[in-house]
Amino acid sequence: MTDSELLSTLALQSAPNLGDSTAKKLIRHFGSAEAIFSTKKESLLKIDGIGKIKLQGLFDADRFRLAESELKFIQKNGINIHYYQDLDYPEKLKHCNDGPILLFSKGNIDLNKKRILSIVGTRKITSAGTIFCEKLIEDLAILDPVIISGFAYGVDITAHKAALKNGLQTIGCLAHGFDQIYPKTHAKYRAALEENGGFYTDFWSSNNFDRNNFLKRNRIIAGLSEATVVIESAAKGGSLVTADIANSYDREVFAVPGRPTDLQSSGCLNLIKSQNAHVLTSAADLVYILNWDVQNNSAAVQKQLFIELEAQEQLVYDFLQDAGRQQLDHIALNCKMPTYKAAGILLEMELKGAIRPLPGKLFEVI
Repeated sequence: MTDSELLSTLALQSAPNLGDSTAKKLIRHFGSAEAIFSTKKESLLKIDGIGKIKLQGLFDADRFRLAESELKFIQKNGINIHYYQDLDYPEKLKHCNDGPILLFSKGNIDLNKKRILSIVGTRKITSAGTIFCEKLIEDLAILDPVIISGFAYGVDITAHKAALKNGLQTIGCLAHGFDQIYPKTHAKYRAALEENGGFYTDFWSSNNFDRNNFLKRNRIIAGLSEATVVIESAAKGGSLVTADIANSYDREVFAVPGRPTDLQSSGCLNLIKSQNAHVLTSAADLVYILNWDVQNNSAAVQKQLFIELEAQEQLVYDFLQDAGRQQLDHIALNCKMPTYKAAGILLEMELKGAIRPLPGKLFEVI
């Protein structure tokens, strides 16, 4: 993209009433942002769906001056610019009609051929919600997903921290420009995220910080990923907006059920009752619904995702994994346990689907 086209696109993005969907419509019609500003307003008004209100402010005298000022800020602070038609623009976001025409990023983001999961929820996360979020990400870590969230209090920062702990790439979607960080207490995590993922935003440094920014930001959280998980939510909240947006994009939505009497479970339960979300009780639910292929991974990966083994069951499993099919007596001897105990453990493992019996008192892992 030429500098003049970039300035024109920035100017187009900053028009107060235009919106990304209409901006894309105009670019498709005229071929470029530059061509739009070279066209008389009367000609623009002849396009179906383009009215005076949408064009209000587009041709203001200071439109390009503001764009030039923002471009200087971008260049000075090492911010990356992603145009919605370019190859480096997130692929899944390209399929969202209201995705930003320009997306800004910082960090080391790599979404190429990655499983991408958005995790959202209440800012007032409970201890049970924290435990579930951390366990979910820990169990999924072996599949190397990218974890998307909003860098806010509660579920958001819990998901980011769990991703970092498990060596996963994680991306925070901001409701403001790169001239600040919100909340300020999370500034200490900024460097870690930029090292192991980064940040996306479509807001400028000159944009006023506003509560409505969070609702606008949520479309990026939902649009970047193939599925959105709501960990906890009250009956109303921004995470439910994200879930609605994800559904409108025809993406999968998951909600963690909780006790009907818990305030922070009501939003999730409503999503499930209205059939706007799948029930999520473990990583296995998510992997199954999304059809994430684990068949080419090792059997150990599959067991980690789908089956929880007790310590002695894991001992037997590891032995059979290394040695192949073995007789009961040989298993008991090598695992240093009585034959009767080994037989009981093997039965439990068979019921869990971890092993199968064969003729001749042989057993093997599935």
